[in-house]
Amino acid sequence: MPHATAPVDPQTMRETAALLLAPDAEPPSPEELKKLHQTLDDMAHVAIPEIEVASGRLPKDDIPRACALVCVGEARMRLRIPPGETFERQLSLTTKLARSVRALADHCQTLRCAS
Repeated sequence: MPHATAPVDPQTMRETAALLLAPDAEPPSPEELKKLHQTLDDMAHVAIPEIEVASGRLPKDDIPRACALVCVGEARMRLRIPPGETFERQLSLTTKLARSVRALADHCQTLRCAS
C-alpha cells in the first residue's frame, strides 16, 4: 500500500493526533475516524524511516537514540494491528496510533529529522 511522501511535519503530526488526544476532543464519526486513522498511518510511515536515519547518526549507546528506536518499534507494532470490526475497537486503535504519532513527532524534532 503506498503511503504519503510529504516531508515530516512534527507540528501537523501533533495537531492531527490532538484531534483524538486533546482533553476536550469529541469522538469522530465512523467516516472521520477512518480518514483520521489513514492520515495517522501515513504520517507514521513517513516519520519512521526519517527517525531511523537520524538516530543512526548517533552513538549506539545514546539515550535519545534508544528512546527513538523504541518508539519506532511500538509504532510499527501498532501499524500491524488490524483495525477491528467495531467502532470502539477502531477508536481504541486509532487513539493508540495517535499517541505513537505524537511521540514520533517529538523524536523527529529532537533528532532534527532531515525532512
